[in-house]
Formats: sequence, structure tokens, C-alpha cells
Amino acid sequence: MPNLPLIEDNSDPRLAKIFKEVTDGGRAFPNLYRMIGNSRAMLQAWCDMAWPLRNDATTPRALRELMILRGAQIMGATYEWVHHLDMARAAGLPQDKIDALKDGHTSPAFDTKERIALRLAEEITHGPGASAEAMAEARKHFSDGEIVELALTSSFYACVGRMLHSLDVPLER
Repeated sequence: MPNLPLIEDNSDPRLAKIFKEVTDGGRAFPNLYRMIGNSRAMLQAWCDMAWPLRNDATTPRALRELMILRGAQIMGATYEWVHHLDMARAAGLPQDKIDALKDGHTSPAFDTKERIALRLAEEITHGPGASAEAMAEARKHFSDGEIVELALTSSFYACVGRMLHSLDVPLER
């Protein structure tokens, strides 16, 4: 049972604006947003961070989705896994790489950049953050801006998993 109520009312103009942006194109309004909507200003802040991470980053979406799925896997965040599995597939992530996530960043299914990004995701998710060694390796293959995107993606989605667990957000049926 959720720890807080799921907001059903979008009469607050801030929530109504977010509701419209999220549901345009026929998408459902996720329960995570309904839960965070208990603090409407925080939902706006959340979306202001999440949507640019998804849509405005320069690193490949499939690579970032791979990192998000690995973090969800580590945290046992089923809600996050289910939502991002579809996004990963839509970004072109093949099933064999999704399956290989169980073996972590050392799996031979991943290329060099994927292994580096997955190592960052694993270290950030486990905490307290990526090691100096992982960052040094990343600098050999990614620009400074790309490293920021990858570290921020893993860090934000570790936060997502922790919110999901803390608030016991139910998966949509």
C-alpha cells in the first residue's frame, strides 16, 4: 500500500500543466508523478530535471536507458524497470543487452563505452559515487559534458529508485 495518496485531481494549475505535458500523445500520467504531486512545487522541479535528462542529452538514449535499467536492477526497483524497459526498447536497445545486464558491466555483450557507462551506473547506484578509476576510464572515451550527462543520469535515477521504495509507489495496472 502506498505511503501517501496518489493525487487524482489536476485542478492546481501547476499540476494541470504537468499533467497536460505528460499525457499529450496519449501517455498515461504515472503513479510516481501522482505521488510526488502531493508537493506540487517538487513535482515541477522533478519534471524540470527528468525531462531534459531524457530528451536533451547528447549521449545516446539507448546508452542512458541501459544505465537506468542497471540501476533499477541493482535497487530492485521494479516500477522503474518496467517503465524504462519500454523506453530502452524504443531507443533501440536490443534484448540481448538487456538480458546481459544481470552480469553487470563486465559482460562481453557490451562494447567498451557501454561497459564504462555501466560501471559508472553501478558505482553511483551502490554509492557513494563513481570511483576515481571509473571516472579516469570514462574520460578516455567521453567528453566532459557527456560524463556529466552519464553521472547525472545514474544519480537522478538512483534517486528515482529510492523515492519509489520510500513512498511505496504502486505500478500502474
